[in-house]
Amino acid sequence: MIITQTPFRMSFFGGGTDFSGFYNEHGGAVISTTFDKYCYVTVRHLPRFFEYKTHLTYSKTEQVNSYEEIQHPAIRNAMKWLDMHEIRLTYESDLPARSGLGTSSSFAVGMLEAFYALKGKYADKRKLADDAIHLERTLCNEAGGIQDQIAASFGGFNRINFSRDGYTVSPVIISPARKAALNDNLLLFFTGFSRFSSDIQKTTEKSMKDKTAQLIEMYHLVDDAEKILTDETVSIDEFGKLLDYTWKLKRGISSGITTDAIDEQYEKAMNAGALGGKLLGAGGGGFLLFYVPKYKQEAVKNALHGQLHVPFRFENDGTKIIFYAPESYIGNL
Repeated sequence: MIITQTPFRMSFFGGGTDFSGFYNEHGGAVISTTFDKYCYVTVRHLPRFFEYKTHLTYSKTEQVNSYEEIQHPAIRNAMKWLDMHEIRLTYESDLPARSGLGTSSSFAVGMLEAFYALKGKYADKRKLADDAIHLERTLCNEAGGIQDQIAASFGGFNRINFSRDGYTVSPVIISPARKAALNDNLLLFFTGFSRFSSDIQKTTEKSMKDKTAQLIEMYHLVDDAEKILTDETVSIDEFGKLLDYTWKLKRGISSGITTDAIDEQYEKAMNAGALGGKLLGAGGGGFLLFYVPKYKQEAVKNALHGQLHVPFRFENDGTKIIFYAPESYIGNL
């Protein structure tokens, strides 16, 4: 039996520049972090006492005898790709799926890590990220960028650069005290809405061809944000104000990114004292993140009393195996 723990991510700046159609021509970058909310994937070989050969538990339960019967695209394609047989897989999560936190990519990374471990193979963080990108973008043909898979695999507070030649992951150089202050000034709320990221991403990708100027500006804001984080002479509050600016840019890229209800929640928080914020992920629902000075946080929580507040702390580990008991597997004779 193998159990993996894979964190979710929040992206602050540069979202949209991680699409190959953009970064292959202009380059791209994001600043993001993983935090202490996780998905857990348990994988073992299914004992041969059942009428079915594979048992899957996620939001649904599947009991199947062939790859073709598997409804979940990522599981189906991963099992075929890695030649996995007679599997029991269980997925659990601290937060809901389709919520703008890269949950599907975290699942893909954690599942692949578990599959490799069950086969007795080691996969480092770059291989897991690369394979998850291949699984979601090529094998499953899902629209979207590549930042989520990288963040979930590597973990930590990073700047991720994208180019035609690939990607690099560089930790943001920030003092522990300043990083803790940033964490303390961020509030996360669930909007109450969820959506399929790939559906939003398809619309966004079509819109991006006409929004190159906005995306280039969002790309340059990554440099501005990194300077704020690393320059101790600059107030960390400037990070929050810049979040507000990049959110206004992002919401102009596609009509599917926000809704009237989300805009109303955002305005309530800003009027109560937030300096900035953004909707995490592709848009349309999920989680709103706000930068709020501590003396204004109770006012913001009261203003959003109908939304679930989710406390969190940054994490640095990325995906990892938390239980390892490999099994011998002999296929049917």
